[in-house]
Amino acid sequence: MDDRPVILLAGGEHADVVEQEFRARYDRDYRIELTGGVAACLDRARELVGEGAQVAMVAAEHHLPDGTAIELLHQLPAVVATSRRVSLVPFEYFNDSLDELREAMTRRELDTYVILPRGPRDEEFHTALIELLSEWGWSVGRPVVTVTDLVAGPGDRNAAAIRDLLERLGFPYRSLEPDDDDAQAILEAAGPGAELPVVSTFRGQALSAATPAAVTEAIYGGFDSIPEGVIADVAIVGAGPAGLATAVYAASEGLATVVLERDAIGGQAGSSSMIRNYLGFPRGISGMRLAQRSRIQASRFGARFFTGRSTVRIEPGPPHEPEHQHVHVRGAQLCARTVVLATGVTYRRLGVPSVEDLVGAGVYYGAATSMAREMQDRDVFVVGGGNSAGQAAVHLAKFAGAVTILVRRASLAETMSDYLVREIEATPTIQVRTRTVVADGGGEGWLQWLRLEDLDTGESAKTSADGLFCLLGAEPDCAWLPEGVALDERGFVLTGRDVPREAWVDGQPPASLETTVPGVFAVGDVRAGSMKRVASASGEGASVLPLVHAHLARLRAREFGA
Repeated sequence: MDDRPVILLAGGEHADVVEQEFRARYDRDYRIELTGGVAACLDRARELVGEGAQVAMVAAEHHLPDGTAIELLHQLPAVVATSRRVSLVPFEYFNDSLDELREAMTRRELDTYVILPRGPRDEEFHTALIELLSEWGWSVGRPVVTVTDLVAGPGDRNAAAIRDLLERLGFPYRSLEPDDDDAQAILEAAGPGAELPVVSTFRGQALSAATPAAVTEAIYGGFDSIPEGVIADVAIVGAGPAGLATAVYAASEGLATVVLERDAIGGQAGSSSMIRNYLGFPRGISGMRLAQRSRIQASRFGARFFTGRSTVRIEPGPPHEPEHQHVHVRGAQLCARTVVLATGVTYRRLGVPSVEDLVGAGVYYGAATSMAREMQDRDVFVVGGGNSAGQAAVHLAKFAGAVTILVRRASLAETMSDYLVREIEATPTIQVRTRTVVADGGGEGWLQWLRLEDLDTGESAKTSADGLFCLLGAEPDCAWLPEGVALDERGFVLTGRDVPREAWVDGQPPASLETTVPGVFAVGDVRAGSMKRVASASGEGASVLPLVHAHLARLRAREFGA
């Protein structure tokens, strides 16, 4: 039986060219099937779904014998919602079709459009296809080549959290049950009395009673390996978009750079299923891929990453030593001449005890992309009105039978980007309920129902629910910062001219991204007044480097003068 994922083609007058291009590049790993027009392609898609085949992509020539690619791709989600949809446009029709294609993408009727190759080695054509297939393979398909194994029993909440971590890191893994043949060697390597879940990492470790923190520390190296007596030029606390941008630019300019992250590299943005408004990615990029590429880029310039433990304290170094900061994590200390706070924000808690009791068992904070596949044909609810909530809802709609977005406000447009609002409106399986909150919920070991309350009428009603994903807005985690770092009334870090005047020195405010503690900077979502967008966070991460250089130059001047 051929169990390769299927790329289904619909050809018109250029059908031979279409089939040749796909077979030449993808026939080894995918089953290539060519059909005729709209009706034939939809019929074959239904047959494949009935056979249990995975349809990775449907690529249709723009003009078909009985319609257009847009008409076909618009109907496809009703047959197979998870396949990637591509319109193949002959060059001679491209200019006349461009407006129609753009409108179709806005209405979410296709994922992208590409010009048919007019000769060999059209790498732009294949780059577009490979990006879509890669994204499909991560979010829908199961990896064939893995680097990590997870052994756990069914319903293990800790294992679910580890799976979510590995998904956000982009680490291909296998999930095994204890009685699986391949699990036995892993359990033996973990030693007698090993407790589930057990994780076998690519470094050869077998972690017993594994936790997300232990797994991420095992992957990137423990804090105990931080060299004693070494003073880094810059310590970055937080590895979301802002921290990663800082790491890339700092390391590329020759600064000794260390990044500390308590959770998954990528932060909240790393869980975004698809970011479509990030500069340079016209077809969009998943948060995982953006974080993965940024981490690799920073590492190649020499940045070192340490993950799995929270930063708990920052304090000045001893007065008899060159001026620097001590950055403390649990059980370890790092010395750095400058510190960049890029800790981002955390999602606010729902505050409903009965629902909180089911976190990890149908209730999740964040997008939890690893759980989307488990929501096949189920009723799912998303709480939140920001871009992260919108992206999660669109992704979940590819699997769930119905997705309902719950927001306190009167409309999504108040807090969500327009492109996402339009995408949600164009997705028939997504419903938006405004001025609605979760008042209660429960189930036997797993979420089974919610009670929703209308904020205008006060009325409430019970509804069945298989999944609840909470993306409730931003709260900074700054309680651990020293008292000398000024915060606004909501707990965000003040920088530049926003700091209290009494903290200015000689009538001058700190530098634009500098806090009230010299040499300690803040970028991204944790900073008061930031835009709370991925692109702006990355921009601040890059913009802080001249300020870091300036502070390092002042330190060198004082040391030289002394």
